[in-house]
Amino acid sequence: MNNTENENLQTMEAEDMNSAAEIAEKNAEAAVSYVDGELDTAVSADYGAEQIQVLEGLEAVRMRPGMYIGSTGPRGLHHLVYEIVDNSIDEALAGFCTEINVEILPGNIITVRDNGRGIPVDIKPEQGLPAVTVVLTVLHAGGKFGGSGYKVSGGLHGVGSSVVNALSEYFVVEVSQHGKVHRQRFERGHIVTDLEVVGETDKTGTYIEFKADPQIFTETTVYDYEILERRIREQSYLTAGLKITLSDYRDMENPVTKEFCAEGGIREYVEWLNDSRGLVKLHEDTIHFNTVSGDRSADIALLYNDGYNENILSYANNVRTEDGGAHENGFKTALTRVFNEYGRKYNILKDADKNLSGDDVREGLTAVISVKLTDAQFEGQTKGKLGNTDITPMVSKMVYEKLMTHFEENPSIARAIFTKALEASRAREAARKAREAARRKSALESNSLPGKLAYCTDKNPENTEIYIVEGDSAGGSAKEGRDRTTQAILPLWGKMLNVEKSRLDKVIGNDKLMPVVLALGTGIGDDFDIQKLRYHKVVIMADADVDGQHIRTLLLTFFFRYMRPLIDHGYVYIAQPPLFKVSKGKKFEYAFSDEQRDELIEKFGGSCDIQRYKGLGEMDPEQLWETTMDPSFRTMLRVTMEDAIEADEVFSILMGDQVAPRREFIERNAKFANNLDI
Repeated sequence: MNNTENENLQTMEAEDMNSAAEIAEKNAEAAVSYVDGELDTAVSADYGAEQIQVLEGLEAVRMRPGMYIGSTGPRGLHHLVYEIVDNSIDEALAGFCTEINVEILPGNIITVRDNGRGIPVDIKPEQGLPAVTVVLTVLHAGGKFGGSGYKVSGGLHGVGSSVVNALSEYFVVEVSQHGKVHRQRFERGHIVTDLEVVGETDKTGTYIEFKADPQIFTETTVYDYEILERRIREQSYLTAGLKITLSDYRDMENPVTKEFCAEGGIREYVEWLNDSRGLVKLHEDTIHFNTVSGDRSADIALLYNDGYNENILSYANNVRTEDGGAHENGFKTALTRVFNEYGRKYNILKDADKNLSGDDVREGLTAVISVKLTDAQFEGQTKGKLGNTDITPMVSKMVYEKLMTHFEENPSIARAIFTKALEASRAREAARKAREAARRKSALESNSLPGKLAYCTDKNPENTEIYIVEGDSAGGSAKEGRDRTTQAILPLWGKMLNVEKSRLDKVIGNDKLMPVVLALGTGIGDDFDIQKLRYHKVVIMADADVDGQHIRTLLLTFFFRYMRPLIDHGYVYIAQPPLFKVSKGKKFEYAFSDEQRDELIEKFGGSCDIQRYKGLGEMDPEQLWETTMDPSFRTMLRVTMEDAIEADEVFSILMGDQVAPRREFIERNAKFANNLDI
């Protein structure tokens, strides 16, 4: 979840900076020139058709890759693989593919092979080229636009294989079709060889091999196996019966191969998502139902755990709709309606009781909603929200009828879930009263900010940052050593509440957490407003020992569960204080790891004095400033959330009640832990 950010660098992404510089330079060259020190406006005055640049073929992709894959960092790099694999999955959704094999070869070369129909190789009359060549060299060319090639597809808004081709150092395609194997090679989007027959076969399918272009992906071209594994596991659950194999051969002595095949589809997905959570008593079997109406289908699985957070994952044509949409709205509306009507019908809800809210009935819920439809309308290039409003009544009707029937046929399960929802309702009411009391108290007090907060004088959130510091001692050093113009300090002491095991009513008013909420100014839960944030850098600064790590985890859990937009907007950071001061004579430098310490000892010629910092409180204000708080020197970790599903699982494992999953997680990840001298 962490990305290293060196503060002496600008925060703008490298590719955006390059793009901005290119645009500025070209605009300046085209519009303005100087002659003998005088401004010459002749060039700009002659602005006409000849100044309009038309990019041919895939040149636009290489010039502005971020427009097509999001970024040229690790996220964009892995997106290349997703685009190719998704094409094979579309073949599976169409009923023509049963196996997909993905490999990472030495040199970070990717291969994807499927046993689908194969990209067509016959000639496209309009271009005079084989169809496969057109698909790989022309944007928005493919079999998903006309409606006859694919009934459903997740790639209607994507630009797929042609973009991957454009951004690859080399790209090879082999199509097995009509008894022959056809092969073509491209380099940086350009055709290197014509499509040629290289063999015979009795199989069908497509094989693609590519290597990401280091000229585009300047940050890294190294793939993270676990990122690809998560994506492929997700897709296997969404396509029941499809076998996907992921292999990593970069270490030939220790290759890794995993096979994913979920015959139970999303039912197994929901069960996997709840592996690290305790389930509601008497409700240990996933509720699963589906329906088909014309060219649309809906598949829903749900299960309640004993936690307090909802986890709803929705998909349309296997594309994750992170912002929900019509299908998710239909599910939520029907779920709330079922609870209230069932509760009234069977006297669980009394006449004097208020109706349960959506938040009440979704507490502890894990649900996967998967719809398939022709002509899916995704809002935006990122496909974050489904816009087909006609899917709402279909999903709502199915959920209402089938869940109501399930409750009536299984009254003990219904009662168990209702008990949890009623407890959530009472806690919600208690939280509301606590919020009102907190507001009244703030209104009566002349200063509603926590007393230990040391303000900064600059009031522009874009310029300011707040350090949440463990302990009064370290807080004192931070207050003395800081830049008072832009850096605020909030000392905390003692262990704070583990919100993974607490409802919101216990969080509001907590003496360890509310100072953080008040200092940030955003409110909490339903009252959260990112526009009221007082600081655009929220920095957690704790000791590099077990207690410090625990405090960091507790704070991150709190932000993730109740102030998540802070993480979504990239406002949360973790300070990185040094572990050692290495000195010899009058020379000294700081080391942030054992390896860096050893390098400095060698650099200084051995026999050095080594000071090991066991806590922030051991540093004087000057040391704390120059090592950890000075923007021109410090290194901080920005907390990001590339995969919210994994983040949710990790927080549940580490901070939840289940011991076995936590022990397994620690044992599995022990090799990544630092050796701490504590």
